[in-house]
Amino acid sequence: MVKETKFYDALGVPPTASDAQLKSAYKKAALRYHPDKNADNPEAAEKFKEMSHAYEILSDPQKRSLYDQMGEEGLENGGMGGGMGAEDLFAQFFGGGGAFGGMFGGGMRDTGPKKARTIHHVHKVNLEDIYRGKVSKLALQKSVICSGCDGRGGKEGAVKSCSGCNGTGMKTMMRQMGPMIQRFQTVCSDCNGEGEMIREKDRCKKCNGKKTVVERKVLHVHVDKGVRNGHKVEFRGDGDQMPGVMPGDVVFEIEQKPHPRFQRKGDDLFYHAEIDLLTALGGGTINIEHLDDRWVTVSIAPGEVITPGKIKVIRGQGMPSYRHHDHGNLYIQFDVKFPEPNQLQNLNLLEQVLPPRMKQPQPPADSMVEDFDLEEVDASEGSQARAQGATQMMDEDDDDVPPGAERVQCASQ
Repeated sequence: MVKETKFYDALGVPPTASDAQLKSAYKKAALRYHPDKNADNPEAAEKFKEMSHAYEILSDPQKRSLYDQMGEEGLENGGMGGGMGAEDLFAQFFGGGGAFGGMFGGGMRDTGPKKARTIHHVHKVNLEDIYRGKVSKLALQKSVICSGCDGRGGKEGAVKSCSGCNGTGMKTMMRQMGPMIQRFQTVCSDCNGEGEMIREKDRCKKCNGKKTVVERKVLHVHVDKGVRNGHKVEFRGDGDQMPGVMPGDVVFEIEQKPHPRFQRKGDDLFYHAEIDLLTALGGGTINIEHLDDRWVTVSIAPGEVITPGKIKVIRGQGMPSYRHHDHGNLYIQFDVKFPEPNQLQNLNLLEQVLPPRMKQPQPPADSMVEDFDLEEVDASEGSQARAQGATQMMDEDDDDVPPGAERVQCASQ
């Protein structure tokens, strides 16, 4: 998860966008918002400046990583030295003479071999499979080079370089502004920016000239024991294929499903066990079904006294540690279920086995004494009682507020 998405929003891409998606988004936006094409629109010039700065950051792997983790503040603190300006960025896409003529200088630097986009998927896994480990067979749809035309798009020799743009996909245009002649580039209308021309009858019948076809691919995803939520399993080169570029990758992100009995924190497991009052006081056993179909038996010694909310631990019975041989711990929190009134019998016998009752303060002999009966409190009354208690406590605390400090009072519902 990234700290902020301002730069991604400027380019109209998600934070998971690949380098190719970033480049494509910038190219389209730059053509649309460049000042030369929007001379009467100052907002377009500002937009062009904003998204050029965004691409300058996101196209640099180190700066992008720093921005994802710490936002713009991290970039400022971490230093920005040596970055490209909008001119250099635009020149990368549209040649050494500049996208819009004499404005921009410099040529495009070699950034290494191009690569097709990465395919991202979320793989939801239950806690049992993470505990024991599992191999999942997952199918996906991806683009592959058309075998009918070997990625040419048509018959051999039928695909010609566009003469209108010399295969670049862009046309250089000129216009005169007073005594100056300015050059600028625009998408070639003859080939729609593809740089190639092919007659309809010569198009490949299998891919219809698209050079790739969609294929179903089954991958075996190994979910290792103890992997954490968010762990990524990568398949390099198993993603989309495109002519003239390296195949993309496939990345599966492990997402742990909620479990009905256990909660996980790191390598530790947490379990809520409900026991009756007799077991809490007199001892007994409880049975817990573990994640690998084993049953764990826990003994409570007579007289140990398990109070409501008490936590015990069984060491070494938690989750397996990822790529290690040890296990975390299993923590058990006890909830004591008290008997219903109609289940109580021979209450007088309790005085023989339980400690004596706590002594209560006695009223003086000449005091007036009234007897009352306790009643059940419904949910709405309970909420009001708690709110009133909080208000009273806040009013009492106000006595300690220094002069000039703002007083806050809770309003009863």
